[in-house]
Amino acid sequence: MRILVVDDEPHLRRMMRLALEAAGYEVEEAADGQQALDVFADGSRFEATLLDQRMPGLDGLEVLRRLKQQRADACVVMVTAYATIELAVEAMKLGATDFVRKPMTPEILRHAVAAALGRTGPAREAAASDTRPVPAAVSGARTMPPIEIWTTNGFFVRRLAVTDSQDVLSHRFLVRQGRGESGVEIEVVIPARTRVETARQAGVQPAADFWREQAERALLNHLWTEAALPEGGRLGLDRVTGALVHAAMDSSKL
Repeated sequence: MRILVVDDEPHLRRMMRLALEAAGYEVEEAADGQQALDVFADGSRFEATLLDQRMPGLDGLEVLRRLKQQRADACVVMVTAYATIELAVEAMKLGATDFVRKPMTPEILRHAVAAALGRTGPAREAAASDTRPVPAAVSGARTMPPIEIWTTNGFFVRRLAVTDSQDVLSHRFLVRQGRGESGVEIEVVIPARTRVETARQAGVQPAADFWREQAERALLNHLWTEAALPEGGRLGLDRVTGALVHAAMDSSKL
């Protein structure tokens, strides 16, 4: 399988090339966004492209936008040390398949490429065809796309059914790292009961979508910053503050 690595830092391109070649991939390089577009323009095809976000000249998002115009089915993995929810949303809307954090280990890089290549058929088609508008969210941030279309740092995440009749108290996700027999898959539970009850006692009660999004953010932030499965398969909602809950209520009145 052929992989294109696009990065303006030669030592990072070399590291990624060596890591992927060790896994049996055929790797080509591009030193900037324009060179990457030129490579695609001459008819070359790649199973996946690793695309740096911060580069001189054309940045990663602009390259992604133009690349998708040239080759709508291109599998693109964004590589960045500066990912935010807003950047992720914009990249996903433009057609990115995954995000990988810099600096990454060779293992994480190979997992990310394998996860991106594994998103074929209905899963990739559903992500590519999702054109629903992204609504405004708390504090001006954009709401994340549905969790089913996400992979991050090589982890594939699928949201499972909520396990509480009130639809907010316990969120479950299936998280997989790697493929085949060497892959690891666990169920992650993110309970919200304590936060929900505290909010209710304070006289505020955000909609169920608010708690779903907070659970998704907690999981994706963990996979992004720790690049590891949650210990024991559980995570808390430590970042959900009273101010955030009140802001959610205020925004719902607009």
